[in-house]
Amino acid sequence: MPSRVVDVVLMEGFAGFMSLLSVALIVFSGFALFDAAIRREDGFRAADKKTKPFWMIILGIAFVVSLIFPILSFLPIIGLIASIVYMVDVRPALRSLPGGGRSRGGGSSSDGPYGPYNGGR
Repeated sequence: MPSRVVDVVLMEGFAGFMSLLSVALIVFSGFALFDAAIRREDGFRAADKKTKPFWMIILGIAFVVSLIFPILSFLPIIGLIASIVYMVDVRPALRSLPGGGRSRGGGSSSDGPYGPYNGGR
């Protein structure tokens, strides 16, 4: 009889661990998606890391898959790999750009680092 109790406790512990791991995966892929959304589109081209729509689609799919499928299937693992690639390769390249690659509200496309460029006038 005691071995059944131990088995039940272990299974409940494993289920709890897997649910925490699933929540962590959802948060991680959601953060990667949010981070890609706030980066400037031209920063992706400048860093030579595909395009912003490409990463938004990949990370969006990874986020949705992590919400729908259990962690033990292979689709969330593929989404996790895509999120890790973004976080360790693309994000540092974008952050190394001037301004961190973040979108600036209200600026013109001709703005330089010290204000608008007016062609030497």
